[in-house]
Amino acid sequence: MKTSSLSVNLNKVALVRNTRHLGIPSVTRAATLCLQAGAGGITVHPRPDERHIRPDDVRELAALMKAWPDREFNVEGNPFHNLMDCVRDLLARQLPVHQVTFVPDSQGQFTSDHGWNFPADAPALRPLIAQAHAWGVRVSLFMDADPAAMAAAKAVGADRVELYTEPYAAAWGTPEQGAQLARFAQAAQAALDAGLGVNAGHDLNRDNLSAFIRAVPGVAEVSIGHALISDALELGYSATVQAYVRCITDAHA
Repeated sequence: MKTSSLSVNLNKVALVRNTRHLGIPSVTRAATLCLQAGAGGITVHPRPDERHIRPDDVRELAALMKAWPDREFNVEGNPFHNLMDCVRDLLARQLPVHQVTFVPDSQGQFTSDHGWNFPADAPALRPLIAQAHAWGVRVSLFMDADPAAMAAAKAVGADRVELYTEPYAAAWGTPEQGAQLARFAQAAQAALDAGLGVNAGHDLNRDNLSAFIRAVPGVAEVSIGHALISDALELGYSATVQAYVRCITDAHA
């Protein structure tokens, strides 16, 4: 069985850095330490207001990733805002982008909190997915855990879905935990049955990650930012990434 990959979202590192004009903490240094510790990739979500990751960060991280050809660079965001221009710029500079994750957030949104809506979003998404494919980039759609929507995501051209896991995280340790896990397992299986790869992310942490991967079939990648960077403030990047990798390894054991 292939082990799930850990992609570290570095938005919160940039958010701290942006509170001063000193260039610290360094986003590229954080990426290097996470990759050295065993992270399978790096994720960024450059929003139009540049409140955390900025265009220069995206370019510098993509350049860094050239030295890690066995790891992946995932750029996520709303394809109707700045995401496509960002990816176009990287490719024009011959910098790597392995995956784009289309997220339906508004420009001022606090954090991503819902997936795409089918069939309503299909006509607008289809040409953007086709454009990403023409660039040679894999497309993942940020989706709620709705089994009925997975075939529609495949039909519009997506390669993967990223299951929005906040409802599971919110139910962790409550009587609803089992029902949420079953719901996500059903959605993942529906995605696999439709021919999609399965990613997951949002509020996954060291407590709830192993149980999720154990119960949910075929998770190729988990993207984790807020909890991981919070843990790194106490443990350091290397020890934190190693702890999350152990959570994944234990789940597959």
